[in-house]
Amino acid sequence: MDTPQFFTTADGVTLHYRLWRGGARRPLIVLLHGMASNMTRWTEFVEHTTLKDDFDILRLDLRGHGRSFTRRPIDMEHWVRDLAAILDAQGYERALIVGHSLGANVALWFAAAQPQRVTTLVLIDPVLTEALQGGARWIHRLALLLRVAVWVLRLLNWLGFRRRHIPLRDLHQLDKQVREQLLGAGKDKDFVKRYTSPRVDLRYFPTAHYLRELVEITRPVPTLEGIQAPVLALISQAVTFTDTGKTRAALARCPQLQVEMLSAYHWPLTEKPVEVRRTIETWCRKFADG
Repeated sequence: MDTPQFFTTADGVTLHYRLWRGGARRPLIVLLHGMASNMTRWTEFVEHTTLKDDFDILRLDLRGHGRSFTRRPIDMEHWVRDLAAILDAQGYERALIVGHSLGANVALWFAAAQPQRVTTLVLIDPVLTEALQGGARWIHRLALLLRVAVWVLRLLNWLGFRRRHIPLRDLHQLDKQVREQLLGAGKDKDFVKRYTSPRVDLRYFPTAHYLRELVEITRPVPTLEGIQAPVLALISQAVTFTDTGKTRAALARCPQLQVEMLSAYHWPLTEKPVEVRRTIETWCRKFADG
């Protein structure tokens, strides 16, 4: 029932996604992963969630990630168009969209671009420009330089200077491993260091795409006052990249907002999988009729 699917976009990029469908068509939940990540971050959620009893569930590798690999440009506009195209191909007019980090930002962009297609949003640690702190704030300020670096790297890639093989990354297995070896042993600092390490991420992700994602994840989101769908925001109390208070203040501009605080850093799907899953289940069941 959880079957792999492939879709080729108008510009020739093959997108990979998995769709859990139970017989007759039901309301759809879309799961969007974070930066330099892929759909396997949601594997544990899909395995255990009771939402499969009432909803179809689609999780995808965003353009440039996982098995949706491409060296073509990536940005918010492409990700929004890609998601709309997949919904069209599968015949879904609307969806409940759940996103983590970069995926939460993509969900906001999609809701702004195609509000009629969004039943509700679940935003797990969205990265909002006005809440950036530390290095993330500097990344936003240096966006123009990063764009130039991306252009140079893409030119070098086109000339043949690039890695020939970039391995796939199983984040489901990684999450289980770090829970046992780091979180379970009280090594929170080592956990944060590992999950914020560009050096580790770049083993599994093209450098040009990584720099472009830094630009996209720190890019201002559309006007939150215009998000008409009900929004559930799950915010980590010890979030690494943004100020929690400023994130809550910014999200308060959403007309229909509910906030749940989590005792986590920036990866609650890894740190608090059961709590996150149950909170999302309770929220989504309010919209079981689509």
